[in-house]
Amino acid sequence: MDKIKIVAVSYYNTLPMLYGLENSDFIKNNCEILLKYPSECARMLVENECDISLIPVGAIPRLTKPYKIISDYCIGAENKVRTVLLVSDSPIEKVKGIYLDYQSATSVRLIKILAKYFWKISPEWLKTEPEYENNIEIEKAGIIIGDRCFTKRKYKYEYDLAEEWIKFTGFPFVFASWVTTKDLSSDFKQKFNEAIKIGVSDINKVINFYKNKFIKEFEPLEYYTKNISFYLSEQKVIGMNKFLEYLKSNL
Repeated sequence: MDKIKIVAVSYYNTLPMLYGLENSDFIKNNCEILLKYPSECARMLVENECDISLIPVGAIPRLTKPYKIISDYCIGAENKVRTVLLVSDSPIEKVKGIYLDYQSATSVRLIKILAKYFWKISPEWLKTEPEYENNIEIEKAGIIIGDRCFTKRKYKYEYDLAEEWIKFTGFPFVFASWVTTKDLSSDFKQKFNEAIKIGVSDINKVINFYKNKFIKEFEPLEYYTKNISFYLSEQKVIGMNKFLEYLKSNL
């Protein structure tokens, strides 16, 4: 029997869930885990190259097959997330162009919603290449996601997109959820959730396991307990559905 193919990212924000999956005998015996960029996680699920993916929520509308959110856990935020930022040397009301991070569909769609409905600005949307985040001109801004956010940069203004969404809607934000387009048994779903819980419920063990992976600027305990919120609560589901409603405007 073919193993169930699971795709995730190896950013710091996923490590507690990844730790659980990689330390579950059930997952080891029945699944294969692949690590990709968020945008690649989405593409693989859309193109039927995997069975389960930690998919950026902004990519969910691209799914042509019926889908299910398979897990009680997600990558979410109830305040500042610290790893999805807009940086600039100009205040947001003076920004005329925004560089869109090539690694994430969700952050791109989120920034367009905030620009139009919250900040009331109409910037030019600019494509990016690697290292763009180090060379952002005046009256321009750039989205930075993931572990790169912990590298210090000398921009005057920094907007945390999760925090801005919460100011705008009053609800938490969900960046990524575990999604499948396959018919998986309730027993598998239970064991999948139990595996993820192994890491999410023991953050200190996760930190110790990955300590040689972290850059020195990273404060893992604070990040995993104050910034990332892993449980897919009812309030997060409401926030996620609001985001998906905005996406219907074809931003």
